[in-house]
Amino acid sequence: MKKYTILLFLFVFQIAFAQQKETDKQKSEPTTDKFRQMYDLLATPNMYRTASGAPGPEYYQQQADYKMDLVLDDKKARLDGVETITYHNNAKEQLDYLWIQLDQNSQNPNSVTKKRNSNSVDPAISVQGFSKNYLEEKFDGGFKIEYVKDASGKALLYTVNETMMRIDLPKPLLHGEKISFTIKWWYNINNYMVQGGRSGYERFEDGNNLYVLAQFYPRMAVYNDVEGWQNMQFWGSGEFALTFGNYEVNITVPADHIMEATGVLQNPKEVFTSEQLKRYAQAEKSYDNPVIIVTQAEAMQAEKGFSDKKKTWKFKAENVRDFGISTSRKFIFDAMAVKLGDKDVMATSLYPKEGNPLWEQYSTRVVAHTLRSYSKYTFDYPYPKAVSVNAQDQGMEYPMICWNFGRPEKDGTTSDGVKYGMIGVIIHEVGHNYFPMIVNSDERQWSWMDEGLNTFLQYLTELEFQADFPTRRGPAKLIVPYMSGEQSGLEPIMTNSENIRQFGNNAYAKPATGLNILREVVMGRELFDFAFKTYANRWKFKHPTPEDFFRTMEDASAVDLDWFWRGWFYTTWVNDIGIKEVKSFVVTDKAPAGIKVEQPSRRNRFNLEGKMVYMIEDSNGKTKALKIEDIKPLEEYLKSNFTAEERTKLKTPNYFYQVTFDKPGELVMPILVELTFEDGTTENHSFPAQIWRLNDKEVSRVFATEKKISKIVIDPKLLTADIDVTNNTWPKEAVKSKFD
Repeated sequence: MKKYTILLFLFVFQIAFAQQKETDKQKSEPTTDKFRQMYDLLATPNMYRTASGAPGPEYYQQQADYKMDLVLDDKKARLDGVETITYHNNAKEQLDYLWIQLDQNSQNPNSVTKKRNSNSVDPAISVQGFSKNYLEEKFDGGFKIEYVKDASGKALLYTVNETMMRIDLPKPLLHGEKISFTIKWWYNINNYMVQGGRSGYERFEDGNNLYVLAQFYPRMAVYNDVEGWQNMQFWGSGEFALTFGNYEVNITVPADHIMEATGVLQNPKEVFTSEQLKRYAQAEKSYDNPVIIVTQAEAMQAEKGFSDKKKTWKFKAENVRDFGISTSRKFIFDAMAVKLGDKDVMATSLYPKEGNPLWEQYSTRVVAHTLRSYSKYTFDYPYPKAVSVNAQDQGMEYPMICWNFGRPEKDGTTSDGVKYGMIGVIIHEVGHNYFPMIVNSDERQWSWMDEGLNTFLQYLTELEFQADFPTRRGPAKLIVPYMSGEQSGLEPIMTNSENIRQFGNNAYAKPATGLNILREVVMGRELFDFAFKTYANRWKFKHPTPEDFFRTMEDASAVDLDWFWRGWFYTTWVNDIGIKEVKSFVVTDKAPAGIKVEQPSRRNRFNLEGKMVYMIEDSNGKTKALKIEDIKPLEEYLKSNFTAEERTKLKTPNYFYQVTFDKPGELVMPILVELTFEDGTTENHSFPAQIWRLNDKEVSRVFATEKKISKIVIDPKLLTADIDVTNNTWPKEAVKSKFD
């Protein structure tokens, strides 16, 4: 009996296994119905996040407030800090422990982040590289936690797991409750030019350091309705998921340093000279040009010494998700005011003399331009300032402050590549104030939600700065090399940040290009801009997900975009639409031999036999076509149904072309068609992506024209990322070789 039971079990198991394999196969293979709704891909709407893409009635988010005292040892390049965090639990459920991010631990010599990638022996390696890889002691830049204590000074239990730290609470933190605790720590600041990293310091030939400090303090992880604790390790690619809160930060540095940081400076009279304060007051009223507050001469004088005295800068920031600091004795400082709505915002730049004359000429003006442009497409910038800091080989963003690369040659000359690269990175990093510093998406999970959306707005802002700006990302034609070749075998946009192999293309360029195609081709600017602004305003100072973005864009525009999100974001399909065949026809009232006329429908009773017009294929281009007024049954119909005045408004086509479009590519996309006539004039037509809904391989359209067509081109302005334009033209044109 046991034997038969086992056999029966194996038989049932084989059936189940076969069924599961078939189910898995169906899931992995692309369906032919590319217009089906995305219920299979999107999270189910709920009371936290609605089907419209808006926050629901039960939406909540946590709050984390910080009070910090920091001391920078400029000689040892070390930062010491004590912080008190007050954490508010607004979730309905209780929390038994808290998770803290320790991103600086990625600089530990034995951090797992340094072991996450495959490597091999390089047959040729620089002496410096060999020494660094095999001879030198590894830099120790991780956090050194001295204690974690509750409000009464009692030690709290904690466990460090690489870049995350769990604090075990003595009793659960209930809904509506808050807890305060204090952490004391220090770490060796990394030279990011040597050890790498998004922050650290740059050492100049004169021995001075320029600090850009971020991820410098233990930070609360996000707890929300989507993931619970977002406590994924900081592996290096995926950036940050952070909670909004209020900050009070005191930073003690050498007295000859100049500093900027997130928030409003509370003690300007203690850190600036009286002359510098007067200049800043002038800057607050200067809307056209920056005012230099700390001059190059003052900076050059400061960098000659090394003060042993100390100075404390005090900042306060409200409703921000993070905090960044930049300080150096080398800094030149300029600023100007920007009018946004009913308030003024300060656009500011800090840079060493090595950044001039480029930075004095462009940086603060570009900051001001970026704030105006982004505010137009989203919301008026809500913070009091935006700061651009010149840091070599950097491009990184934090609330109200960012670091940007770009310096001229030592003789002061600047190539166009450096100039436009610097302008582009300033626009991009200042733009990150909107995404994700305010529209606070989860960078640890979805890089494209901040990088892609921001790169799209960067593209629009670059064109508004200069009409022929040499933009790198945004136009559809620029993504074609990636999508037509390099993308093959890679992952779709909807991939976790750590698993993206071509980060620039997949997290920045492709999503930005997709949004540009939506704006220019699919939705139109008016509908797109309204929907995009709706998303930005719904989710500013909140935590959106991809579903919230996708749903809002449809909800606010009445444009069904599931087909677009599915193809562009969830697959690596490509767009390739071609002209398969063109047939020309002429009209006659003489029935060709052998033609069979279908019986007229009830709705078309006037089409009785004997009162028909006929379309004859003109295969040689010499068949004579009658004019409309020469076709007796048609002329009788027009006289019977239209007044003389109405008849003057009717079209009078003489030529008819049936164009068959095929689609070698998997993506569905609108068909953009340009007709060129024999006299050189043109006519443009657009057909929505839904034209492919019943036949994913080929479709046809008839064009009735008064003039003969000499040429037909698909997507003449290269707006749809068509990867093969050799099939886009009729009559087919010879494609020039690279040699030609």
